[in-house]
Amino acid sequence: MAFTPIAVDRDALTIMGVPFPDKGALERAASALGSNMYEGFEPTPGLVELYRDFVAGKVAPSSLVTLIKERL
Repeated sequence: MAFTPIAVDRDALTIMGVPFPDKGALERAASALGSNMYEGFEPTPGLVELYRDFVAGKVAPSSLVTLIKERL
């Protein structure tokens, strides 16, 4: 499996076009995504957005699996 880089814009604070509130949040997300991509995860903008919102506490853990399935 070939590694496909994702678009990370550190000036605009976006990953795959998904905005992040600050550089720290963007860097943590990029690191987490990269680690998971190494294991075969293929992110989409919808999944990046879901990750951002979950880490920010905007998505309840109880609804996470359902939302992931909707975005795959």
